Amino acid sequence: MDDGASDFEVSLAMVRMAAADGTTDIVASPHASPDFAYQPELVDHRIAELREAVGDAIQIHRGCDFHLSFDNISDAMRFPRKYSINGKGYLLVEFSDFGIFQNTSSVFERMMGAGLVPVITHPERNRLLQQRIGDLETWSGMGCLIQVTSGSFLGRFGNSAQKFSDELMRRGLCDVVASDAHDLEHRPPSLKEVREHLAQRYGEDPARRVTEEIPAAVISGIPLPRKLQSGERKKWYQFW
Repeated sequence: MDDGASDFEVSLAMVRMAAADGTTDIVASPHASPDFAYQPELVDHRIAELREAVGDAIQIHRGCDFHLSFDNISDAMRFPRKYSINGKGYLLVEFSDFGIFQNTSSVFERMMGAGLVPVITHPERNRLLQQRIGDLETWSGMGCLIQVTSGSFLGRFGNSAQKFSDELMRRGLCDVVASDAHDLEHRPPSLKEVREHLAQRYGEDPARRVTEEIPAAVISGIPLPRKLQSGERKKWYQFW
């Protein structure tokens, strides 16, 4: 629909590749931005076409890559189910490479008050966010989630992205690892390699949390426990 799969055949091949690699669920996330109008009914139609072709091999969920523009934010506050994954509250948020609103924390607070939980996507690939890990800690402490692209851990987006991914993981700030797949070759929908990498580097439990447990809660709309604030001992999650 925008910068992902070029046609239905590629989409179908990507879904089959993901299923063969061990993925059970995938979120279709076309952009909701000034450049790409988000059309949830059309997304649902395209997903239905894929489901008919692949059957029960993999579960496909509707979401979007949400850009923080004034119009988007206003519309999401009025219709939170429209943009969130499966309409259940978790919202994939992509920051601009060119600027970050000074009132981002206030925006996130308003979103959360409306029942939306921002999931900040690929901050390790954003040069501005690489310099603002303190803000990421603040947003994480507020209840936002942070999602890292699988290829970043494997060095496929450069050294700085790889180092920042490891830093997020070490600080307990990485909640979800996703493929962020765009095609079959350069950005494939594969997670098995990174799952094994994370298990070897950080341990089986952390690897399972970021590739299985927390993503399962996100697609189901299940609230997560409060995360430890900066300065506390990091153990991933602490229950209320």
